[in-house]
Amino acid sequence: MATSQQRHYSAPCPGCGAPVEFLSAQSSYAVCGYCHSTVVRRGEVLARVGKMAELFEDHSPLQLMASGKWEGTAFTLIGRMQFRGEEGGWTEWNAWLDDGRRATLGEDNGAYVFTQPLQPPPADLPAPEQLGLGARLTLAGQRWSVAAHLQAHLAAAEGELPRLPPPGQQFLVVELRSDDGQVLSIDYGGTTPRLEIGRSVQLAELQLKGLKDASLKQEQGRHFDCPHCGAPVQVQLQSTKSITCGSCHSLIDLSGGIGAELLSATQQAGAAPLIALGSIGQFEGVPWQVVGYQRRLGQEPDDDEQFGWDEYLLYNQQKGFIFLVDASDGWSLVRPATGAPKLGALGAAASYLGMSYVRTSGYRAETAYVAGEFYWPVERGQQTDNVDYAATQGKGILSREKSDKEITWSYGSRLASATVAQAFGREAEADKFKRDEVGPFVASGGSGCGLTVLILIVFIMVVIMLSTCTDGSSSSGSYNRSSGGSFGGYSSGGSHK
Repeated sequence: MATSQQRHYSAPCPGCGAPVEFLSAQSSYAVCGYCHSTVVRRGEVLARVGKMAELFEDHSPLQLMASGKWEGTAFTLIGRMQFRGEEGGWTEWNAWLDDGRRATLGEDNGAYVFTQPLQPPPADLPAPEQLGLGARLTLAGQRWSVAAHLQAHLAAAEGELPRLPPPGQQFLVVELRSDDGQVLSIDYGGTTPRLEIGRSVQLAELQLKGLKDASLKQEQGRHFDCPHCGAPVQVQLQSTKSITCGSCHSLIDLSGGIGAELLSATQQAGAAPLIALGSIGQFEGVPWQVVGYQRRLGQEPDDDEQFGWDEYLLYNQQKGFIFLVDASDGWSLVRPATGAPKLGALGAAASYLGMSYVRTSGYRAETAYVAGEFYWPVERGQQTDNVDYAATQGKGILSREKSDKEITWSYGSRLASATVAQAFGREAEADKFKRDEVGPFVASGGSGCGLTVLILIVFIMVVIMLSTCTDGSSSSGSYNRSSGGSFGGYSSGGSHK
């Protein structure tokens, strides 16, 4: 555990008498670990202000008193708040740094963001109604894009807390992203808005110690009867917000919890996916389990014909979720983007994390069939406006999805079909994975295409030049929900033609 020169404070809980300890001088509230009384510290006296609801099991590897390092400074996790929003929940861990500062480790769907209070807060902070989805603005000397508006409430908490929103009371959070991957969260729940700024992290990067022992985890899932046919349905992941019945293929909404009224929508059984649910594939040096599958359809403007592609939702406990996309022009592995790519003139070009992209297509996408579990509420017939980009060098891809509530960016790279077959140990069936694979977006030779390539290169150069004169007024962003909770929003992560 991190050490500090600060004086620790302990006093008996006014509810049950058990000791309640404060490690950080910045902690004003705490939740008694014995009787769940919520207490506030007033000088040397603790006053009981209510009782906190039980925490819901989120199968997180984190726990109180786990410690690590952030940019060379040791920290300890001393408190946890669990929030519920319109589309699901996330957790904020109160981190006490060894030098006396406070930070937040946001956790949602296996993704993490480390943030700290923005000091001093901007004097010219706009009202939330002035921060429309996709708007661009400058705050604290940084250019941002508005990614989402979210109504949320505190559901449960434990340990030491720097603040305590009234449980169950709704508050507004506005999320902003920068083109270098930073996250800015504005909490409008108090009399004075609270701002936190940070970036995404991997748990390994934080050198964490004291994590939960995986052998002690009881991930036996939850059970309920299908509201349509009555067959038993088992939920494996705590983060699941949608699931399909294995018997009647109904799509079931779990966003209100299993104890709430379950809503189901019938759908005809689709063709069996090439990669079965539950399969394990090796990507990026770690195993990923296939937990969800979507069949999606797209249609370009002024085109009567639709095209289709498949998306597999993959899960790893330490790394969260990624998408394996199977399209007619090849396979790709993508993940939700933390930041907001910078757009050029008319959105014809984009740049993100040092890579340049050119727009390849724009279309309306629709979810046609769903199977498995998803961390966002999936509906058959859900529609988004999609734009795809290809890297000007290499195999990189970038994609933007816009719904009524959010803008989600995803990025990744194309994969060779043989790589996908090998990842799932199906080399003997390599022919089933073959696609009309498209190579990197590069200027190729040939007597018939020289002029076309030259025109395209000139066009890209003009777009890049124009992009330096505009900050990209087109919408851009990604959904992160309160001090860095979620990285990807609730749209799909693939959206590739």
